[in-house]
Parts: sequence; C-alpha cells; structure tokens
Amino acid sequence: MPSRLWLTLVLLSLLPCGCTTTPEANAATLQSALRARIDGFRGSVGIYIRHLGNGTEVAMAADELFPTASMIKVPLLGALLAKVEAGRLDYHQELTYTKDRLYAGEDLLGSFADGQKVQLAKVAMLMITTSDNTASLWCQELAGTGSAVNTWLEQQGFAKTRVNSRTPGREAAQREFGWGVTTPREMGELLVAMREGRLQSPAASEEMRRCLARIYWDAEALSVIPPEVHTLSKQGAVNRSRSEVVLVHAPHGDYVFCVITKDQKDTSWGRDNEGFVLLRDVAAMLWRHFEPDHPYSSPPGLERFW
Repeated sequence: MPSRLWLTLVLLSLLPCGCTTTPEANAATLQSALRARIDGFRGSVGIYIRHLGNGTEVAMAADELFPTASMIKVPLLGALLAKVEAGRLDYHQELTYTKDRLYAGEDLLGSFADGQKVQLAKVAMLMITTSDNTASLWCQELAGTGSAVNTWLEQQGFAKTRVNSRTPGREAAQREFGWGVTTPREMGELLVAMREGRLQSPAASEEMRRCLARIYWDAEALSVIPPEVHTLSKQGAVNRSRSEVVLVHAPHGDYVFCVITKDQKDTSWGRDNEGFVLLRDVAAMLWRHFEPDHPYSSPPGLERFW
C-alpha cells in the first residue's frame, strides 16, 4: 500500500466526532490531517471547511485566488434569477437555439437542431446539472453579460469571485485564471448564503438550492457521501485545476467545504488524476470526522457507473 494512502487511512481512523470536542480541537485535528494529505501534492491547494452547527472552521489558503472553472456557473445562475425576479426575464419563456451558440464539446444543448425551441428554465438546468458550457454562455449573456454578473456578486457581498471570460476589463484575469476566479472561502460561503435564503432573495435562494441538488457529475466528492444524504454542489475542472464545492445536510448538522487546486502537474483526465483523488479523499475525511456514527463505503462494482 502506498505510504501516503496508508498515512491517510491512519489519520482517518483517528479522527474524532465533530460533536464531542470543541470547535478549536476539531479544527486542529482536521487541519493536521489535511496538511498530511496534501503534503507532496504536485500543485497548489486551497481548502475551506465550516460546520454550520458546531462552529468548526478550517481555512488553508482559503482566501487565495483560484480558478473557478465551472463553479462560476453558480453566480451565473444567481444573476440570471435576479433578472427573473426583476421581471426582465420570464423563467419559462421560450428561447430559440441557433448553431452559432455552440461551444465545442459534449454539451446536450449543442446537439439541438438549429432553430429548436427550449425554455429558459431548461437552459439554466443544463448549465448547473450537466455543466453544459453552451447553455452556460447563453445564460451569462441573458444575465446581462459577465459585467452584470460581477455587479450582482458585489451586491451580494463577494469581493473576489468574478467572471473573466467575455467581460471587458477582465482580460488579464482571464489569461491567469480562465472563465472565472474565486477563493475557497467565498465559494463555500456562496452556498451558505443560498442555504440561509440570503442569496438574492429567499425565493431565488430556494430555486438555486433545487438546481444544485440535481447534479449529474457525482463521481468525486459526492461519491464518498451516502446517497440518501442531501447535498448541494458544483464541480469544476480544467487541465491544471480540479475543484468542488459541497454543502452537506448531515445528521449532526450541515457543513460546507470547498477544495480547489491550481498549477497541477497532473493534467490527465482519468479518475486517478491527483486532483480528483484529492477531492474524494477530503470529502471522505470530512464525512468520517463529522459523522462517525454513520460509516459509509461504496458497494463493490459501483465504479462501473462513475
């Protein structure tokens, strides 16, 4: 067994329940285990964890700037719903897809026939659920472009999370970070604000929660959390960055975590990519730490479906 994996398993076995120790002790235990896990990772790692019930918080490079990749689609949805609430868009209005909107890849929307009709709500669903890039760029345009999304983020109190792509004045940031930029703390707190009904409005927050609860991409962090446990999540991946933000409605209280990497040496796309493995390992460590009375391991053969 590789020494790093062995160390991780030993640390996991020692993690105490988050319900029986102080937040400070919880944080120290988690931080020690996480530092051991990311030691030797070929790239930079940012981690933010907050247990909303017992107050445990761990922040490791949590305020450093990282690429969002597809996690930027969370604020795209928020700004889109703001226009719906303002009466400038109808969530169920009929749109016409044209082939000039195609973003090359495996998107479902990109397989539509030229001139095909589709409801705005379904375009938003594809953006979040399957992370459809063609749908996402369309939603960004309908939300008022990246500049409008960034104004919305500022209004919600997020100072560092921004859209870069197709946004005047953000060209340098796009070259460095790609589509969007954020911090692990801000991305985690976006989901907390959503959970508490503070993101745009209680109604918009609830619709966002419903969207983020229907995620197709469940082979990383979500794969090590019991399937009956409700989660809100969004994933992101580009060659040199892998990321995931998850809010877990756990038996002993909700917790949120965000893990983002950048400058990864491993740019492969298999499930054994170092970044993907890290996402799964951190999610498993947190579940075992906060929910020791509810052990979970995936059944043999489930990997066929990932």
